[in-house]
Amino acid sequence: MRILGVDPGSECTGYGCIDTDGNGHRVVVCGVLTPPRSAGFPEKLLLIHRGLVKVLKQCCPEAVAIEDIFYSRNVRSALKLGHVRGVLILAASEAGIPVCEYSPTEIKSAVVGYGRAGKQQVQQMVTLLLGLDTVPSPLDVSDALATAICHSHSLGPTNDSSTNRRSKSWRRFRQGAKGIS
Repeated sequence: MRILGVDPGSECTGYGCIDTDGNGHRVVVCGVLTPPRSAGFPEKLLLIHRGLVKVLKQCCPEAVAIEDIFYSRNVRSALKLGHVRGVLILAASEAGIPVCEYSPTEIKSAVVGYGRAGKQQVQQMVTLLLGLDTVPSPLDVSDALATAICHSHSLGPTNDSSTNRRSKSWRRFRQGAKGIS
């Protein structure tokens, strides 16, 4: 199965695509989407959306796993992150790819085994799990790869996404909702 993991951010959005058979993983492509600092926020959202659309066309994933919003003391930052997540979810939905969300704690637990692990611990485990020669950087890339690995682990050995109770697919939510066609 091919999974694209995304770590949203308005300054730097990390992405990492892996192929997995449920036991082993291999990196397909990874990188960051970095709109110019001088761009206004609406332009940054547009550039992030366009960038993810290109990545989706390039790697053709079967699922997109995205980090869910975490608690933030800074409301403005949380709102900006919500906007970025919205355009990322929109890009995947436009491509017809199911989107699953995981909290930072779930991702860290799946990759490191400890939900309060530090970013460097996640980065090192991603390097080990993917058998990489170099540590993926910046941290946004390793976080995105960790999100993809988390989704792979949540599927279990059968890779049957219909049995996955922990993932929250927007596609399944929409189909089951009344009054939405």
